[in-house]
Amino acid sequence: MSSKAFRDIDDVPLNFNHLKVWFTSGMGFFTDAYDLFIIGIVLIILEGKYSTSFHVTGGDAFVGAGLLGSSAIIAAIFGQLIWGTVADKFGRKRIYGLEAVILASGAILSAFAWNYWSLFAFRFILGFGIGGDYPVSATIMSEYSNTRDRGKLIALVFANQGIGSVAAVAVGLGAVAILPAEIAWRFMLAFGAIPALAVIYMRRKLPETPRYTALVRKDSKEATKAAGFIKADAKIYPSVKTNVSKASTFFRNYWKTLIVTAGSWFLLDIAFYGTGIFSGPITGSIIPATSLSSKIVLAGIPFMVGFFGYFSAVALMDKAGRRTLQVLGFAAMGVLYFLVSSFIIAKGTKITGFVLPVEVMFALYSLTFFFIDMGPNTTTFIVPAEVYPVKFRTTGHGISAAAGKTGAAITTFFFVYLLSSIGLKEVLMMLAIVSFVGAVLSIFLKETKNVPLEEAAGEDISVERNESIPA
Repeated sequence: MSSKAFRDIDDVPLNFNHLKVWFTSGMGFFTDAYDLFIIGIVLIILEGKYSTSFHVTGGDAFVGAGLLGSSAIIAAIFGQLIWGTVADKFGRKRIYGLEAVILASGAILSAFAWNYWSLFAFRFILGFGIGGDYPVSATIMSEYSNTRDRGKLIALVFANQGIGSVAAVAVGLGAVAILPAEIAWRFMLAFGAIPALAVIYMRRKLPETPRYTALVRKDSKEATKAAGFIKADAKIYPSVKTNVSKASTFFRNYWKTLIVTAGSWFLLDIAFYGTGIFSGPITGSIIPATSLSSKIVLAGIPFMVGFFGYFSAVALMDKAGRRTLQVLGFAAMGVLYFLVSSFIIAKGTKITGFVLPVEVMFALYSLTFFFIDMGPNTTTFIVPAEVYPVKFRTTGHGISAAAGKTGAAITTFFFVYLLSSIGLKEVLMMLAIVSFVGAVLSIFLKETKNVPLEEAAGEDISVERNESIPA
């Protein structure tokens, strides 16, 4: 195996254009996190307690909230699978920016929804665009990164989720403070279009990645030109080829890897999206709040704790490694969920008290978000962008991400029902079990820190004809 064909971009020091790719790629994840939190605030408003005529549903409120909360997530599953496949077939560059147009359109249309089902449909459009952002942005960042900083750079792309979460708290509080409830929720949804619109032009101008151009399109001249975006005098050795060029070979060689990356992402999103979208009801069960503003603040505090987790992951990713952070993150989540559940005193589904002061209970619960974001929420995004061969990299990432969003859709749809039927104590115990299973599965994760991308993917790179890659 040789990755020397790409050593000019593997060895180049971190520079401004790496950060430019990060910004261009990361704005979609700002929107993803903003959308995750803001729909929880919107659902609080649409319950009808805050003088709005637009109710979640005229029927079963649990079903209505679950469907609306999961509509974008369900669409993201299709987006991840479809965009992942298309980006491998036609190239990352050819479609990059189109998913941002769809994402922004869905956000704007959602603000003009006239009834429940129109809002459901527009958020479905939004989710389809978000789904496309996962495999394409992660892969573009991984294929442009140098070896030493690859984990950090992909983690930085994903860390925009942390910024988006904090922005959602600020926008939500500002909107309800200034605007009537009937207008505030529409403004919150429309705001999600801004970051996506800001980078559409930059995405369309970004060159195709050198690895895809050389190994899939087999155009070494254009590959060298693309590599020049990262290093002015970069050279991609001509006539390189990969040993994984057929779908049958990919699935035969990587099915075990797919089980680990998709399975761990599925388990992670069961916890992350359930507690994320319905942070309001959970935090309100620990510390009751009467005003809308106080509910937003309490629901947002765990996200703000998680903000530091994202950037802890950035700092540690290329030092501690992906597998270590994922295993430790899942394990810490399991322990914290178990402790909070054990310290709740309940009679049936009703909480009657706590073993510890409510402030301590709230702090323990909020701390789960730190370990989620420092560990599996970030690593499940990074690893699939590294462990699959170039011709199937967005496909592998898309399958893994779609598995995650499947877990997210399941938990989002059923979470409100579970809270009302078995109570928060039992729900948190279930999440503890899910987290411990995730920790065990993550032991089988391939460690990819500080190795060239082709080695991380187990991909043989050779040369055609009688050429050789110089030492």
